[in-house]
Amino acid sequence: MKPKSFFSILAAGVLVLLLIGAGGFYWLTANSPLALLRGGVTASPAAAMFVPSGAPAMVSLLVNPDRLKALSELLGSPSQRRLEGAELDQLKQNLLALAGLDYKKDVQPWLGDEITAACTSTDIDRNPENGMQPGYLLALSTRDGSRSREFLQLFWGNKASAGKDLVFEPYRGVTLIYSSAGATAAPGTGETQFLQASSLAAAVVADKFVLFANHPKVLRDAINNVAAPSLNLSSSSSYQLALNRLAQPRIGVAFVNLSQLAALTGNSLEENPSPVTSPQSPNLALAAGLNRQGLLAHTAVLIPDLPAPAPPSLSEPVGALQYAPESVALLAAGSDLRGLWEQLQASLSEEGVLKQLLSQSLTALGDRWGIDLAQDIFQGVRGEYALGLLPSRPDGTSDWIFVAQATPELAKSVERLDEIARSRGLSTGSLTLGNQQVSAWTKLSASDAGGPKSSPLTLSAQVLGVRAEAGNYEIFASSIAAMELALSAAKGGSALAALPFQEAISALPRPNYGYAYLDWTATQPILERQLPLLRLVQRSGALKHLRGIGISSAGGDQGVLTADVFIRLRS
Repeated sequence: MKPKSFFSILAAGVLVLLLIGAGGFYWLTANSPLALLRGGVTASPAAAMFVPSGAPAMVSLLVNPDRLKALSELLGSPSQRRLEGAELDQLKQNLLALAGLDYKKDVQPWLGDEITAACTSTDIDRNPENGMQPGYLLALSTRDGSRSREFLQLFWGNKASAGKDLVFEPYRGVTLIYSSAGATAAPGTGETQFLQASSLAAAVVADKFVLFANHPKVLRDAINNVAAPSLNLSSSSSYQLALNRLAQPRIGVAFVNLSQLAALTGNSLEENPSPVTSPQSPNLALAAGLNRQGLLAHTAVLIPDLPAPAPPSLSEPVGALQYAPESVALLAAGSDLRGLWEQLQASLSEEGVLKQLLSQSLTALGDRWGIDLAQDIFQGVRGEYALGLLPSRPDGTSDWIFVAQATPELAKSVERLDEIARSRGLSTGSLTLGNQQVSAWTKLSASDAGGPKSSPLTLSAQVLGVRAEAGNYEIFASSIAAMELALSAAKGGSALAALPFQEAISALPRPNYGYAYLDWTATQPILERQLPLLRLVQRSGALKHLRGIGISSAGGDQGVLTADVFIRLRS
């Protein structure tokens, strides 16, 4: 409310108008899309009441998608507004098209301020004989119960007109709707299995949520979770601890049970993972908020019995980064790798999923070179370090660079690596790159090149790794070309001085333990080979403006490790 005159009314009237104005200003700023630039909202996912406490994963958007579109229209130029508005509309449509829905026609008129998607179980029927059949749930909050019910009637009416036999099942005060084929059919397979029309089930709960699932049993379980609060995620002590730890304003929240997620991805480290969260199960929580450059996510890993970590000591990026080329795809840097590894070893349970996954990954990586990474490399790195993965070649392979600050412990590790190389029949020699002496581990082989028997044999050398001393650092690389990039980076063109890296770490806390960095353009081919689901996300347009990701940790508390993730978006 805007007063017409401040000087023609009495003092009491002024006071009333000021109170009304203050309330109006609060309402406007709270509901304006610009409020999202303060991070977002403080709400928690109400749909967590439908999700079981041991669910593998739940992800929630806590603002209406139209508010995000309005924000881009306020901040962008006229040309950007049209482009970004069209892209957001296309993104919403692409995501809902998996369920055969049209956003503007079917969803926008009644959609509220929450969209929650969850994988509720690793196997709906818990029958190992018919394979793993995950359960998926989509919960859309509604601000108009009658319109959302009309939407469902029209949606299923179209299915019936197309020849589908529908089932209307009353269940604990809620009517479930699904096709008769979907009641018995297993969830679909492939990239579109999340909500296939052939196995889709839906319901409206108390005029507050519209639920979709890939099987009627998932809906029944969701309603049971509401009736028995002790079974749902909202009542989980780990979930509540995570929400209290991540109290910053946000536009979205995610919560992951790492043991269940490992089972879902086929990497189960337990013979019979429990469908309910164990007090010893590690969990990952994330709360993502907005700023003008991208998304800032605060994360917490909940690990029972974890002692409080030592305070972080790095107020600036380490000098080892000067040898990381600007073109690096993945990068991790910090100080005292040995200390970090020892802390992880002491903190993580021997039977825990995190420690087993970490050990498996390091073993697989070390087996490629016949070394024990923890013993042969980590033990010698007490100073600064930086590890970089270069963009992949057309054949899918990638070079790497590892930089470590020179210390007496590192010198012993280098001697150990030379011994291992000789025991594997490799040769150690030296060569010159520019003015730099470089040591190489090579595999020699001889061939006659198909000539006469009296012809001399041809000797060839396959370089398996190279090492160089540069200033106060030792540089290790998987190829001569990678070593050349590392040495030239220090003369200009390092990731440390590059704008993308500086932007990716700009919103991260200091002091910290170091940084991890991902260049999306360079990393996308690598990740899509390892995670095929990313191809589906990429086709939806959700990653179109992703530029880079920076990660850093500023410590944590007993039982909780925290880290911040900044997702830099292209302007």
